[in-house]
Amino acid sequence: MTTAILAEDEALLLTALREALSQAWPELDIVAECEDGAGALEAIAERRPDVAFLDIRMPGLSGLEVAAAAAEASPATQVVFITAYDQYAIDAFERGAVDYLLKPIRAERLAATVQRIKTRSAPSTADAETLASLLRELALERNQSASPLTWITASHGRETRLIMVDDVAYFRADNKYTVAMTADGEVLLRTPIRELAARLDPTLFKQIHRSTIVNLKAVASVVRDDTGKGTLRLRQRPETLVVSQPFMALFRNM
Repeated sequence: MTTAILAEDEALLLTALREALSQAWPELDIVAECEDGAGALEAIAERRPDVAFLDIRMPGLSGLEVAAAAAEASPATQVVFITAYDQYAIDAFERGAVDYLLKPIRAERLAATVQRIKTRSAPSTADAETLASLLRELALERNQSASPLTWITASHGRETRLIMVDDVAYFRADNKYTVAMTADGEVLLRTPIRELAARLDPTLFKQIHRSTIVNLKAVASVVRDDTGKGTLRLRQRPETLVVSQPFMALFRNM
């Protein structure tokens, strides 16, 4: 049986995709549904599905970044990108012969995509190189048009602290909140890490685990062990941070 994961951060669109696939591909076994890029990458590494349907714009890791890292974590997984109308991305997908679906998903387009997947073999080295090139091209466009977060606020009693994002070594999820770690200590933010991830500069802040995002300026070194996991040593913090094995590919693709 063919297996798949679905990654879409909008609940209604995720439901619509699941229902559309149940009609176009009844025998497909959906083994995981994810609402952000980090969850999708971990699901791909753990489940090694035959197909991954990835929204290209998700909090934290984009669908493109997930696909690039997944090429190492699960080389046999075929990828279908899902995107709202974005002519720049569509042109790039067409040039690279990459499978994509436009929102809202049309039944005939989905049927054609399903048929291509069924008749195609596993991704080749050339496919991986095309994807890497596409990632660089679209990431550049995304970074040029984005307005990343530059400062954050945190309340402590009657005082409100203003913290420059560049001064944060890493962010760590803490239930519904987020802990920001600076050289001076930790600050609790009343924003879930999933929401925060979507507003950070993707060229400087990299997800290293589902619950941790690191500032590359704060990293002194990266060490990889025999299991594929990595360890980050920080410049102004004594602790080290563990990089989950699937996320290590993000450092090689920078």
